[in-house]
Amino acid sequence: MVNLKHLIQESIATKQRLLELPEILAQIEKMIEKAIICLQKGGKLIFIGNGGSFADALHLSAEFISRFKKDRPPLAAIALGCNNSAVTAIGNDYDYSDVLVRELKALGKKEDFLIALSTSGNSKNVLKCIQTAKEIGMETIGFTGNKKGKMIDLIPCLEIPSSETARIQECHIMIGHILCEEIDNQLFG
Repeated sequence: MVNLKHLIQESIATKQRLLELPEILAQIEKMIEKAIICLQKGGKLIFIGNGGSFADALHLSAEFISRFKKDRPPLAAIALGCNNSAVTAIGNDYDYSDVLVRELKALGKKEDFLIALSTSGNSKNVLKCIQTAKEIGMETIGFTGNKKGKMIDLIPCLEIPSSETARIQECHIMIGHILCEEIDNQLFG
């Protein structure tokens, strides 16, 4: 029989450990400030990820384009990798690791803010995209776990205190929702 209470407790324990890390809480506050500045300057929030992290990137971009809790104007956000024709063409004509970076080169600008989700911090296409964003001059932040992937050497990262993918992703979406709510509150009262 599934021990539901144990699984829920594991999720709560990961969030509790996160709550006890003041450096991560400060990074979240800084991320919110940078995202607000980006949007105020006419930039867009660009989310990237693979697999479950791609689904989270889609989810978060939709919260900005549609709405989170408040009825407010749409905010500029996009998740790279949504154009199936582009994904398959780039994967075929170049390499799968170029899928996100080709889109970023086509759509990204200095005023944008890249938010990279990778539980391992080692996704090749995400790492390439981060490097390109830095070359463009974009603000960047990563959401990752505590596996100490390559991403943490490239950009500031919110390192979730877990190595378990499910717990990491639960915290990523929670932080994404915090970002949505605080942007709504600060820009629209």
